Amino acid sequence: KDPDTGERNVGMYRIQIYDERTTGMHWQLQKVGARHGRRYYQTGTRMPVAIFLGGDPVFTFAATAPLPDGLDEFLLAGYLRKKSVELVKCETNDLEVPANADFVIEGYVDPREPLREEGPFGDHTGYYTLPEPYPVFHITAITHRKEAVYPATIVGMPPMEDFYIGSASVKLFLPIFRMNFPEIADIALPAEGVFHNLVFVSIRKSYPMQAYKIMHGLWGMGQMMFTKYIVVVDDDVDVHNTSEVLFRLCANTDPQRDSIFTKGPADVLDHATSEIAIGTKLGIDATRKLAGEGFKRPWPPLIRISEEVRRKIDALFKTKP
Repeated sequence: KDPDTGERNVGMYRIQIYDERTTGMHWQLQKVGARHGRRYYQTGTRMPVAIFLGGDPVFTFAATAPLPDGLDEFLLAGYLRKKSVELVKCETNDLEVPANADFVIEGYVDPREPLREEGPFGDHTGYYTLPEPYPVFHITAITHRKEAVYPATIVGMPPMEDFYIGSASVKLFLPIFRMNFPEIADIALPAEGVFHNLVFVSIRKSYPMQAYKIMHGLWGMGQMMFTKYIVVVDDDVDVHNTSEVLFRLCANTDPQRDSIFTKGPADVLDHATSEIAIGTKLGIDATRKLAGEGFKRPWPPLIRISEEVRRKIDALFKTKP
């Protein structure tokens, strides 16, 4: 919890086991857990932490969902399961965990002790994260329910199990994106982009440079700040069909005119950036160009089968010999 506001954070943070009593606490510097941790580091007091495993599978989804800042993840979990989450107090600190969790690991992070190397660690990026210094989590208690089940997710080169969690998140939060950007028709996070590296978005375009408005807007929304590549297409494109998106990308763009490079925060797990947590983003406008976008030639129509021809072909196949 935030020591000032009492705001709770439920997130998915990896912990590398060091020994029977300690693990790493890999909270990336842009995450809420790290923000809460900085307040404890400023005051020099121990930060209580509770790790729970198992329980309702919706907890994993809620912990990784791109919620607006300050919204309790357990509220989302309760909404999705149509029943509030029953919480119980930990044994050795004042934090609360779901009553039906399979395992609970309680402990603390002490800001007065030095950081410790964490890694190498295989993550959802498909690569091993190289060693970096992170806080140490000290265990004070481990409890479990009868016949507890230890849950696990296998990560590696995509697509893996975690891809489907991200795909579900997009469907759930698409209405929220549309509240801010009503022109958005659909959004896809291709498996090859491991959630945040690559985003395809289709829009109902009505004015020049609208695609760039969407790019900058998405880069400013929560975890979307980590997105390295955004490709914007028209609303007649199925963004979940990568072949269709790539066709429009190749056919509708001039690389110099229709792309923009900018800098911003990068995922700590991104090994390709020159500096940790700082990187470059590329936005590509693969929409039909309008007057005012530097395109002065006529825009050609797509080759499509007319409905009349389609009906005739269908009728031929339905005709009995």
